Amino acid sequence: MSNYAVLSKDHHGDLKVITDRGQAYGDNVMHSMTFALEFRDIQSCYPIFFCKDTETGTFYSTALLGLEQDHNLFLSDTGWDATYIPLTVRRQPFLIGFQPAPENGETDKKPVVSIDMDHNRANKESGEQVFESNGEPTQFLQSTINILENIHRGLEHNKGFIAALIKHELLESFKLDITLNDGSKHQLQGFYTIAEEKLHKLDGQTLGELNVDGYLQPMFMAVASFARVRTLIDKKNALLDG
Repeated sequence: MSNYAVLSKDHHGDLKVITDRGQAYGDNVMHSMTFALEFRDIQSCYPIFFCKDTETGTFYSTALLGLEQDHNLFLSDTGWDATYIPLTVRRQPFLIGFQPAPENGETDKKPVVSIDMDHNRANKESGEQVFESNGEPTQFLQSTINILENIHRGLEHNKGFIAALIKHELLESFKLDITLNDGSKHQLQGFYTIAEEKLHKLDGQTLGELNVDGYLQPMFMAVASFARVRTLIDKKNALLDG
C-alpha cells in the first residue's frame, strides 16, 4: 500500500533513495506504462503494445518486459539487462501529485513532487541523498524532477495519440502463441497492437495530419517494435537452458 507525501526539505532532509534494480524493489513486472514521446528509446529494447484499463476502459501504451505476470526478463543478478529503462520504472518511488493553487483560480491545481514513504527504496541509511545539507535539491533529485516532467508531458501528449488511434480504428487485439525450447507453451493475450493494414490504407491527408500532430512516427515505431518479442523469447529460452 502506498503512502504518498509531498516532498519537502523540512520533512525529508535526511531522505535517501536506493537506485539498485531488482525484485526486492518492485521491478519484477511484466510490463510498464510508456508513452509516444518515449517510443524511440523504448522500441530499441522492448515491444510496445497497448492495454485497456479495466476500471476506466481507456487505453494506454506499455513496454512489454516479460511473457508472464510478475516476471521481468530483463532483471538479472547484476541489475537490469537493457540499455534503456522506462521512465515510469526509473521514477520510483516518486510521483507527480497535484495541490490546489488558489492564486491561479479556485479550481486550478499545481503539480508537486510526491514520494511513497512506504516504498522500500525510501530510507535514511543508504542510496542517493535527496537534499543537500543546505536544503538544496541534489543532482539526483533534479534528475528525478526532470524524469517526472517528461512523464507528465508524455502522458498529456498520449491523450491525443490514443484518441487518434481510436478515431481511425488503429488498435486491434491479438493473441500470440509461443512455444519455448523445452516444449512449454505461452500465450500472450490481453494486449492490443497497431492495426498495420489499416495504418497503411490511410489517405494522404490523414497521414499528413497525424504527422503534424507528432503521432505518425510513434505509430510506426510501435509496429516495428513487435520484432522485440523475439528478444523476450530468447531471454526466456536462455533461462530454461540454464
